Parts: sequence; C-alpha cells; structure tokens
Amino acid sequence: MPKVSSLSEPYLRLLALALPIMAALFSQSILNVVDAYMVGQLGAQSLAAVGVGGYLNFIAVSLLLGLGAAVQALVARAHSGGKRSTWASPMKAGLLLGLLSAAPITLFFYAIAHPTLLWISQDTAVTAEAVPYFLMRLAGLFAVAMNFSFRGYWNGIHQPAIFLRILVFSHVLNVIISYGLIYGHWGLPALGSTGAGLGTSLAMCCGMLLNAFFVWKSIKPHGQVAQAPTKPMYKAVSRIAIPTSLQQFSFALGMTLMFWLLAHYGSEYLAIGHVLISLTLLLILPALGVALAATSLVGQALGFHNTQEASQWGWLASRLGAGVLLVCALPVIIFPQWFLQQFLHQETLVQQAVLPLRITALVIIFDGLAMIFSQVLLSIGEAAKVFWASFTTQWVLFLPLAYIALMHFNVSFVALWCLYGSQRLLNTLLLTFFWQRQNWAKTYHQECLAHTP
Repeated sequence: MPKVSSLSEPYLRLLALALPIMAALFSQSILNVVDAYMVGQLGAQSLAAVGVGGYLNFIAVSLLLGLGAAVQALVARAHSGGKRSTWASPMKAGLLLGLLSAAPITLFFYAIAHPTLLWISQDTAVTAEAVPYFLMRLAGLFAVAMNFSFRGYWNGIHQPAIFLRILVFSHVLNVIISYGLIYGHWGLPALGSTGAGLGTSLAMCCGMLLNAFFVWKSIKPHGQVAQAPTKPMYKAVSRIAIPTSLQQFSFALGMTLMFWLLAHYGSEYLAIGHVLISLTLLLILPALGVALAATSLVGQALGFHNTQEASQWGWLASRLGAGVLLVCALPVIIFPQWFLQQFLHQETLVQQAVLPLRITALVIIFDGLAMIFSQVLLSIGEAAKVFWASFTTQWVLFLPLAYIALMHFNVSFVALWCLYGSQRLLNTLLLTFFWQRQNWAKTYHQECLAHTP
C-alpha cells in the first residue's frame, strides 16, 4: 500500500501523474491559439464569430464536464483494489450516460443557437457567421462526451500519457483538416470559419475512435469487454457527474453575464476583460493538472479505505499547486506590460490593464487552490458542496453586487475587478473549509458499503 510519510516521495508521485495531464491541457491551449491564427487570416469578423461561437460551445460542453471527474474518481478507487475486472465499469457507465446526455443537449442548443449568439455578439454579420461554426462544433458534442469518460479512465489507472498521445494526435489532425477546410486546399471545399468548426469535430471523432481502440486493448485481456455496469455504478457516476456539470454550467453562465457587465464600460474594457480571462485560463492549467492527479491519488487511498491518506493528498496537492502557481504568477506581476503587449496593441489599453492583470495574477494562486480542493472533494463524493460554494459566491454574492455597484454607483473597472477577485478568494476559503471539516468517518462508512460484495 502506498505511503505518504516521506517529504519528497508524495510530491514526486503527484508530479509524475500531473505532468502528462498538464501537457495535454497546454496542448489544448496551443491548439486554440493556432485555430485563432488560421481563422484570423480571414478577417476580424470571422475571428469574432469563432470566438462567440466557441464560447457558446464551452457552455454546452460544461454540461458534460462532470463525466470525466466522476469516471476518474471511481476508476481510481477500483484500480486501488487490484481487481482488473472492475476497472472499466465506471468508464462504461460514463460512456452511456454521456451519449444519452449529449443528444438532448445538442437539440437544445441547436434550437437556441441563433438568438443566443445574436444576444452575445449584438452584430448580425458576426452572428450569421458564428451560427454555422457553432453548429459544426455542436455536431461533435457526443465525441467530446465520450472523450471525457476515456480521459477519466486513463487518469484513473495512472496512465495519463496514453490519453496525452491520443490528444496530441487529434490536435495535429485538427490543424491539418481545419486548414484544408478553411482555405479549400487538397481538393476540399473552402468553408471559411465553418470549416474550422467542422475540422475540430472531425478530429474529436477520430480521437474518440482511437481512445475506444486502445481502451479495448487495455480491458480485453482481463475479461471486461462484455461486462455491463451495474445499476449502483450508474448511480455512483451520476451522483458525482450531475452536480459537477451543473457547477461548471453555472460558472459558464455567470462568466457570460460578467462579460455583459464589462461591455457597459465600452469595447476597450471588454477587450481587456477578455485578455485577463484568457491569461487566467492559461496560467491556471498547472493547478488543474495537479488537481486531476490528486483526484486519482485520493480515489486510490479511498479504495484502500485509508481516509487519513486521502486527506493528506488534498493538503499535499494544495501546497504543490500553490508553489507552482506562485512561480507562474511572479513574472506576470513583475512584467505585466510584456504579457499584455502580446494581446493588446494600443499602449493606452496596456496601461489600463496593468493593475487588473496584477490583481489577476494574485487571484490565480487562490483560484488554483479552489480548483484543487474542488476536484478532491468531487473524488470523495462531495459534489454538492462544490456546487453550492461556486453558486453562492458567484450568483448570490458577486453578480448581484457587481450589478448594483456598476449600475447604481458607477464603480471603476478596477474596483469591479477587485470585487471579482474577492469572490474567487471567498470560493477558495469555502472549499478549503469543506476539506478541513470533511466527515471522514462518514466517507469511510460509504466506501465500505461500496466495496461490500
């Protein structure tokens, strides 16, 4: 059974799992930059259309994000028991639940695509181009759902490098297909921004098929192919996945309303807000990698019914994540102008964004801790606590206060951004409190029941 008493050994174990996951996350970010570059050659309108359509696609995908967390946590617990015949059961449940969920989500967003995109962009020309791009992305939603479950399986059995290789191949394929479909090369039709959406969906489908093949090779020798998940397994996956997906969906909607608020300052500050959020999503990726690695290790400890070790992994991951984020944030704090000049090409905008970016860099450290504690809480079945911490701080406190402060007191952009940072800090404190006060005796009892024949 694994020990966590050594000072360096647990951090090495965390890093060994986290580094391939981080690489996969960074490859996704790089892909987004490449996509933006290719579409950007078509003009600002096409780039705006892809940005708006991509954001609505993120909202749709958020409803399925919980599948990966649920499958990973449950596979990690089964993996710790050593019975290979049970490893794939959570993944199979996730695959079926993902397929069943993707169908109504796709139909719903298909119906609301045009009015929603018009509300976000408020530009009929941009909307006209964003709708077909979004619909092409939406067509691949089922493949995204499948890949979430596959990712949870590979991370749960401590083989994230396999998923990384498949993901990198999918990204390279995406660039090739999208390039051909955007500009009409190699006998393909020139579809412009719509081709970028189609290329991404086709690449995700290819990644899904590759994942299915390698998972089949992984589970076939151990007689897991024909075994169907039990009804309790479907319930276990749903118990984690549904609150997690609702929390992500709630967060995505809240960010949409935040951008609507920022638009009241004018297009310049809206652009600054987009840059700040983009940098946040990039810089926080190391914490997400540590969080997903910790999810597997906590689940593995619970598989051994060792709640003390599970608790330790949460705290060790938070310390490692805080250290990594501090290293990432320091250059941003010291040289904010350089980072801003990569996105903003007007010196006045750069100067206006310096202080908000420094605030953002500090907030990222706390936000990364929130991400880590939210993932480990999910791994022990406390998805409801994660949801309510996010929902309360964002929808009950931040958004109403931000609306009042902006509409009635005309606060500055910096003041509003400080309010946003306070909300993220409060969310971190709540999640840390939940982990500290976790009822491990109750968790142990639940795990014993789950492993009773």
